[in-house]
Amino acid sequence: MNYKKLISSQEMRFKILRLLNWVPDAVMLRVQYRIKFGFWPDFRHPKRYTEKIQLYKMKYRNPVMGQCVDKYEVRGYVESKGLEHILNKCYGVYDDAYQIDFNKLPNSFVLKTTDGGGGENVILVRDKNQVDEIDLKRKLNNWKGRNKIDPGREWAYTQMKSSRIIVEELLCDDSNADGSIEDYKMMCFNGKFKSLWVDKNRYSDHHRGFWDENLNFLYEVYSDHDTFKVPPTLPENMDEMIRVAEKLSEDFPYARVDLYNIKGRIVFGEITFYPWSGYVKFTPESFDYQLGSYFTEYQ
Repeated sequence: MNYKKLISSQEMRFKILRLLNWVPDAVMLRVQYRIKFGFWPDFRHPKRYTEKIQLYKMKYRNPVMGQCVDKYEVRGYVESKGLEHILNKCYGVYDDAYQIDFNKLPNSFVLKTTDGGGGENVILVRDKNQVDEIDLKRKLNNWKGRNKIDPGREWAYTQMKSSRIIVEELLCDDSNADGSIEDYKMMCFNGKFKSLWVDKNRYSDHHRGFWDENLNFLYEVYSDHDTFKVPPTLPENMDEMIRVAEKLSEDFPYARVDLYNIKGRIVFGEITFYPWSGYVKFTPESFDYQLGSYFTEYQ
């Protein structure tokens, strides 16, 4: 069922979900899973990664998760692991977008709300002289506080502090035509790296590929984007990236650690606990079970 076609307005979908806040997580997540996949999840004897993510949302409660999903507060968590050198440059954090003085910012930068997830609520400013400053600030303020709506019952996002706006350095890679940078997403279970996926050219010809724990490219595996016919060359310092990801994920049964690599410079992206909210169809289906076999603790 394509629920987005039935209810095209995200605002309307959020209103409906807000009215259904009283429905227990166990019921709502089963129904959402059924809508997304066309079959019911097995919560008694789960084997799929996508099933175990739902149980992770329902049952695992670690207060540090709220810090880690906050785009600003996570910086303190990274520093606590002795990895402050991988943090992107931060120009400021604000309670209100209208507090931002564009005159004091460089020509290019990134604006995002601290409670945005899934790559949403992000504005890339490549030339501040070519944007409507008032319109951007209005949009940012309208985005704030979306964590108050919990459509996927993602507990960690409800534990964040009040929504703010963070301004960071805009990272670019001149080797990509669209100026985007490869996003290295490291899937770690109990602090051990088990799988990598890479997003490339996300603003033009978005492709996504998967690698196993030994960094063998999985030609047959794909999800919601085309995979690479010829996989990109991984950075020479992948071993160091894996070490960083394992350090940042060691406190949790499961975490995905996102990193960038700019000519050998490792830069922290984010930590997330519920990729796709657990609603992604892998091809082949066996990959869902493979990832699920690593997910041994989720409550």
